[in-house]
Amino acid sequence: MKKLLQKRLRNEKGLTLVELLAVIVILGIIAAIAVPAIGGIIESSRIKAQFSDGQNVLSAANLYFIENPGADPVTIEELVDGDYLDNAGSFDADNDGTVTYKKGGNELDATTKTEKGKKVNFTAATISNINEADAKEGNSPSVTFVD
Repeated sequence: MKKLLQKRLRNEKGLTLVELLAVIVILGIIAAIAVPAIGGIIESSRIKAQFSDGQNVLSAANLYFIENPGADPVTIEELVDGDYLDNAGSFDADNDGTVTYKKGGNELDATTKTEKGKKVNFTAATISNINEADAKEGNSPSVTFVD
């Protein structure tokens, strides 16, 4: 029995301290690479949400102008109060954001309000301008970032 126990103790395998430290270092390197990448994804998704809010405001304004021909411009607050828009999203419902009726496409003039990160400024922005804008660069002349 003693020989059997000694044999099992000699054959027992496990991680040495060096191997364990190597694994910890590798996990640290992976975490150092992944955390900034995830942060960039989160910031990009916040900006895309602001773009989506701009498109929602323009769509609500389309409905408003169909039901109220000749009314021009309309504020975001009026769209929310008139139940054309459930909420203002990243726009402050009390700001002076307006949508102006244009035959080729309504134009939005407003700035989003966020807790963190960049704000997006919409200047005579149409739905196609918003679709063309890049979430990283805001390369559309109608959609720009405000620091």
